[in-house]
Amino acid sequence: MADETMKAFTKEELSKYDGSNGIAYIACYGKVYDVSASYQWRKGVHQVTHRAGCDLTDDLERAPHDFSLLEKFPVVGELVR
Repeated sequence: MADETMKAFTKEELSKYDGSNGIAYIACYGKVYDVSASYQWRKGVHQVTHRAGCDLTDDLERAPHDFSLLEKFPVVGELVR
C-alpha cells in the first residue's frame, strides 16, 4: 500500500512525465524520482537508451553505477501496480 503522504503513480501516469513537458520522472524499486533538473536527463533521455516516464529498476540492475546515485534526486511518489 502506498504511503498516504506520497503520490501513487501507475505506469500509465508515470509515462506522462517523459520529459517532453519539461518534467522527467523515473521509477526504481517502487519509488518515483524527479530527475528533471539533471543535465544527464535533459529532454527525458539518459545515455541515449534510457527514457524518463518509465520504471527503470531492471535497467539500473545493469547500470555501471549503483542505485545510490538516485538518492540525490527528490522522491515524488511511489509506483503502484
